[in-house]
Amino acid sequence: MTKWAVELVEHDIGYQPRKAIKAQALADFLAEGASLSLTELSPQHEERLPKEPWVLFVDGASSKEGSGAGLLLISPTGEELTYALRLDFPASNNEAEYEALLTGLRIAHQMGITAIQVRSDSQLVVLQVLGEYEAKDEVMKKYLAKVREAVALFETFEIERVPRSQNKRADALSKLASSSFAHLSKEVLVEVLKQKSINQV
Repeated sequence: MTKWAVELVEHDIGYQPRKAIKAQALADFLAEGASLSLTELSPQHEERLPKEPWVLFVDGASSKEGSGAGLLLISPTGEELTYALRLDFPASNNEAEYEALLTGLRIAHQMGITAIQVRSDSQLVVLQVLGEYEAKDEVMKKYLAKVREAVALFETFEIERVPRSQNKRADALSKLASSSFAHLSKEVLVEVLKQKSINQV
């Protein structure tokens, strides 16, 4: 997978970082195969980690130009990690939504996060994960199975559907990643996913 950080016009996505984690630290985190722990980013995180959940906002987008996903991961103390995922394969909106969720959970787990609250505006994905909707399509079944595997790695997991108005930043990142990298910031990491998560071991 190709990973890099790119330039950004901040007002395009209303990006107003509070305690933004440095882009270089995040770039190193990805370059090292996501082996960077939270304690390497901030020593105080270790004792906080099990106590309060991190919040993960996810969104996926599909267009004629391509598909992408946006992630916003917020620590209990307000530090933010923004992340854009370019899907280098044809994907529907629902598939892009699942890719966003799976990537967010993967990153969170690799950072050592044990408690997470997910926020998504996708009714289908949220209700399938909650078991209120049945996944009938074979592809959706495979994605749901992958999510359940990922969820099992956390001590605490919650997922909630939120209005799109509360998911604007992840939505903007997903749309930008699906079309062009030109407007993404140095605070945003971009990853190109070559194949579907359900096809990976």
